[in-house]
Amino acid sequence: MAEVKNIATRDSYGNALKELAESGAENLVVLDADLSAATKTGIFKKAFPERHFNCGIAEGNMMCVAAGFATMGLVPFASSFAMFAAGRAFEQVRNSIGYPHLNVKIGATHAGISVGEDGASHQCCEDFALMRSIPGMVVICPADDVEARQAVKAAYKYEGPVYLRFGRLAVPVFHDENYKFEIGKGEVIKEGSDVTIIANGLMVAEAIEAGKELEKEGINAEIINIATIKPLDEELIVASAKKTGKVITVEEHNIIGGLGEAVCSLLSEKCPTPVKRIGVNDEFGHSGPARDLLKQFGLSAENIVKVTKEFL
Repeated sequence: MAEVKNIATRDSYGNALKELAESGAENLVVLDADLSAATKTGIFKKAFPERHFNCGIAEGNMMCVAAGFATMGLVPFASSFAMFAAGRAFEQVRNSIGYPHLNVKIGATHAGISVGEDGASHQCCEDFALMRSIPGMVVICPADDVEARQAVKAAYKYEGPVYLRFGRLAVPVFHDENYKFEIGKGEVIKEGSDVTIIANGLMVAEAIEAGKELEKEGINAEIINIATIKPLDEELIVASAKKTGKVITVEEHNIIGGLGEAVCSLLSEKCPTPVKRIGVNDEFGHSGPARDLLKQFGLSAENIVKVTKEFL
């Protein structure tokens, strides 16, 4: 059996930007807020220094610069930590990018509890909620290296604002290169009949592991990867809910305003179904090793198994 690679999706972001430029994306420009080594846009900067702009520690201004670039026909990727890209710069993202529906892509890295030792001030678990609330904003959280690189390229081709969320922690690569990502389309990773487990980001790998453990106990879980939180793949989610009758959502985000809430809103209108949400339970994180924190906050395969068994 081939060894499973572990790659942080922030690395995928930097590599995808470079691959896009090398493949002929001449209108692509990349902006960063003095964090290019951490966001991995430094990979692009090394290859295309004349198309990389360091806007300094001024994220709101960076979003306005990106908006200006978009009005000139360029496709800017504005990059920073999720806490700053979605949080600090929210007003500029809303008014300068969202309101005029400009073709700006926001690359937000270091999201969620898995930022680890950086602590609560940097562990952004509110970005899905913030970005989902902006009319016309597409929100994407890829699960591994293959999906992340494809999501960046899909965002480049898409006409309109896109928020892309990437992680600091290296995660298993479970897709092969034949996988095709499409904005607004979910993915059935494993067919099941007893319960549906919907996840995104690094929680997809945990859901896959949970599914294996549940199968040993005779529980057949359907595992779905919903990388695009907005727009949701409504057809897939409703069909799976009808098939299994129970749904569990898993996300590295506050249970308020994220994937779980989006799924609950959809199902309450179109297919009322019992739902359990696994995520950060309306609390701040704290400093610590990423893997330990994920387990502490219930963002692990072990806890998914526990919640599923109790739910059933």
